[in-house]
Amino acid sequence: MICTFFGHRNTPATTEKLLCKILTDLIEHQGADEFYVGNQGNFDAMVRRQLEILSKEYNITYSVVLAYLPDKNTEPVPCSVYPEGIETVPRKFAITYRNKWMLNKADTVICYVTHPSSGAGQFIELAEKQGKRILNLNNYRKY
Repeated sequence: MICTFFGHRNTPATTEKLLCKILTDLIEHQGADEFYVGNQGNFDAMVRRQLEILSKEYNITYSVVLAYLPDKNTEPVPCSVYPEGIETVPRKFAITYRNKWMLNKADTVICYVTHPSSGAGQFIELAEKQGKRILNLNNYRKY
């Protein structure tokens, strides 16, 4: 199973514990083994931390999908990839292009969305239209 992530830049740090539980359950019981995450904001940072930890315990792979091609001043990002065709996309549309690329790869979307009209919310709406499984940590009550 392939998973991807969308969330608000200002996702509260208290969300990380629930994120870890959900990721562990997806890996141990639901066959999740491949993950795509962005690199903007607090939610993406939480996801990357948890995937790094989990990758040492489980046989999973994850990629940090970058929206912008590096320049000479850009620090390398471990486990990073670029979506095919990103080099032809105007900079102001790069994040949208990257997010659509990740969504198209995924079976399941893990998110933290409180505002449906936000950028993350728009991708959750698109995921719903595509019939993707969506786990929103903002209203997830299993744990």
